[in-house]
Amino acid sequence: MKFSELDLKTEILEALAKMGYQDLTPIQEKTFSPIISGRDLLARAETGSGKTAACGIPLAQMIDPSLNAIQALILVPTRELALQYVEEIDRIGKLAGVVPFAIFGGFSMEIQKAKLRDRVHLLVATPGRLIDFLYNTTEIDLSNVRTLVVDEADEMLKMGFIEDIDFIMSSLIHEHQTLFFAATMPNEIDRLINDYLKEPVRIELNKEQVAPQSLVHHFQYTERRDRLNALIQYLEREKISQALIFCNSRHHGEKLTKELEKRFKSIGYIHGGLEQSKRTSIFERFRQKRIELMVATDLAGRGLDFSHVSHVINYDYPFGVESYTHRTGRTGRMGRSGIAMTFVTDQELGVVKSLLKANRIDPVWHGNIPNLRAAHTPFGKRDGKKFFKKRFQPAPKAKLYQVAEMIPTPLSS
Repeated sequence: MKFSELDLKTEILEALAKMGYQDLTPIQEKTFSPIISGRDLLARAETGSGKTAACGIPLAQMIDPSLNAIQALILVPTRELALQYVEEIDRIGKLAGVVPFAIFGGFSMEIQKAKLRDRVHLLVATPGRLIDFLYNTTEIDLSNVRTLVVDEADEMLKMGFIEDIDFIMSSLIHEHQTLFFAATMPNEIDRLINDYLKEPVRIELNKEQVAPQSLVHHFQYTERRDRLNALIQYLEREKISQALIFCNSRHHGEKLTKELEKRFKSIGYIHGGLEQSKRTSIFERFRQKRIELMVATDLAGRGLDFSHVSHVINYDYPFGVESYTHRTGRTGRMGRSGIAMTFVTDQELGVVKSLLKANRIDPVWHGNIPNLRAAHTPFGKRDGKKFFKKRFQPAPKAKLYQVAEMIPTPLSS
């Protein structure tokens, strides 16, 4: 279906045309009618499927610009996702007079108060900062909110925001619409759904196919001490427009960044400990393609739309299937092609086996192929002989790449 076929305001259609939006993605097509008709909604779709616009477009359509009040409230887990929402909805609704604004921690409340006193139709907020305003100020009036959106609901539960979400949702005592968007649906979400959603429309796209279909999933088995050299060789031989390289801790990220800066130009590093102004500046430089290789902790693994990222690289193996899904979802977005490369050591063989099965991934192995059949435990033993077999014949369905002999480097684990 094309956006031109929808009953949207002329100004919104004009904005979508300027943005290059022509065809609705599956999640946008499935959710538009229920949202416009005022139904509660529970929507699950793969990361990168267009969830931001899926709720942003109908919200911009429903907002009455002549009413100077907050008419839609969107809760998100991170300040970066809040800014992304505001940027997207501003582009969609600006010609129609829709004014979005975001509040989040790490930024002056006084400046945010001044904007809230002026004119805001759609408020995007992180739970903690919104509660700060509700407890300590009188700047935010939610009595005119017609639609509440909880985006990345699964991530907010994982981050410990369930009590905050409970409080905010219980504060909206008047009649309103509630929309839940998430990439995964853990069991903990069920209570919130039962408590706050009224006969919701349930949409679960790709329920049986968790991995985004525009992604090719590459893996390379390596000794832990050889991992840096394997990464460097991969970066040198691959045609990469932009890459996100994930580490599991700030310490690992700092070490890796220093090593890469010795060999490559245009390196960035993003983590949760940076001041908001610096984080925003780095993200903006990355969006402008002024940074080619971005080392990141899981801060960047959720929700953010880096449309130019061609490769996501798991230098450190992610903590669990959900983390893998959200990290790799930074590429292959909106149907674009992308490559996810994951380095695997003996310790991760068991979880790799579970990942391939859970996400129905057809892996592309570089170099030697580990014997996953022998990996029974969540974390494989360090004895490489137990889990590794030499490759004499190509494994079924696996494309093989030869990698030059690797030389150990100072960086380990």
